[in-house]
Amino acid sequence: MTVWDDVVGQQNVVQTLQRAAEAARRIVTDHPSTPDQAMSQAWLLTGPPGSGRSTAARSFAAALECTGETPGCGECSGCTTVLAGTHPDVEHLETHGVTITIAQARDLVKHTYEAPIVGHWRVLIVEDADRMADHTANVLLKAIEEPPERTVWVLAAPSPADVISTIRSRCRILHLVTPSVDDVAHLLQKRDGIDAHTAQLAAQISQAHIGRARGLAMDEAAREERSELISAVVSLHTMGDVEVLAQSVAAKAKEAATKHAEDDAEQQKSTLVHTLGVDESSRLPSQVRGQMRDIDAEYKRRNTRLVRDAVDRAMVDVLSVYRDVLLVGFGAHVALINQDFADDIRRLAATIPPEDAADRMETISRARVRLSHNVTPLLALEAMFASLRIVQ
Repeated sequence: MTVWDDVVGQQNVVQTLQRAAEAARRIVTDHPSTPDQAMSQAWLLTGPPGSGRSTAARSFAAALECTGETPGCGECSGCTTVLAGTHPDVEHLETHGVTITIAQARDLVKHTYEAPIVGHWRVLIVEDADRMADHTANVLLKAIEEPPERTVWVLAAPSPADVISTIRSRCRILHLVTPSVDDVAHLLQKRDGIDAHTAQLAAQISQAHIGRARGLAMDEAAREERSELISAVVSLHTMGDVEVLAQSVAAKAKEAATKHAEDDAEQQKSTLVHTLGVDESSRLPSQVRGQMRDIDAEYKRRNTRLVRDAVDRAMVDVLSVYRDVLLVGFGAHVALINQDFADDIRRLAATIPPEDAADRMETISRARVRLSHNVTPLLALEAMFASLRIVQ
């Protein structure tokens, strides 16, 4: 077992990062006068959602901190603590809100100039670097352009164009591809112990999105919710159907997001009180109350992000329906994403011509863009479903 086992379908990326980790070890142990070209101190990992950008970034960080015989052994304390998220020299900025704030960026930059505590490198991982506004990204520019000797930046984004050119030009770019359905299914079986049928179904209906596939495979309620959505979409006729479906999707997204965000906030508060040794039954000191307010503010930002992410996932599921309809309409011999709704897909394809299916896909794509531009999720859903009605 190595740290690269979960980076599926990315052989070229793994080989490049492995060579970089080996070069990084030579830099530390041999102190060469000439820099090793295999290693860079700034990386930009790009690829479609679900391709494993974050996993690749974390695996690379583990290989850099590895103390085993071969970088990335997966068994030493360096590897295991990085993968567990507890290594003191690896900072991981996850985007809990809709955007990465300037305060978060500045806090990360401060860690850039701290020497490694137990490892050889200070590694700073920025997930969803595309969620930084230009003025926020510029906060990182100097630190990425001239990093200290033992600091490595790893940014992740869907494409190079999603990161401002000044940062993009200073990073070594690696592009991840969408893994195959079979690769994702195999990962679910090996890593999570999912049975073969469920793993294959989850990989197929998630369109080989690794995180989404795992969620579907391990949560029967999530699979049922997706089936209910598809069933409603292929039977969408009246404006009453539109209103009911839009409200249902928005309500389920809000319910799931609120529970997730509340649980996370409560855990953070409990950890804070326990760490500081504060008696919860007495009046909290003003400083602690301030930190509690910060957690509550973060909860609101996280909740907004999670609601939009859940609605967007539903939109992607709807998009897959019309992708299948389009392919059937053209007579393409390609596997359907929604194989469990094959009869409904063929019925729609007999009713909706291919050009109409393509227009509907464009409608869904525009709805996703509106959602990303802070249109109210319910309004975005209502407008989208109204355009997808099947008028008989």
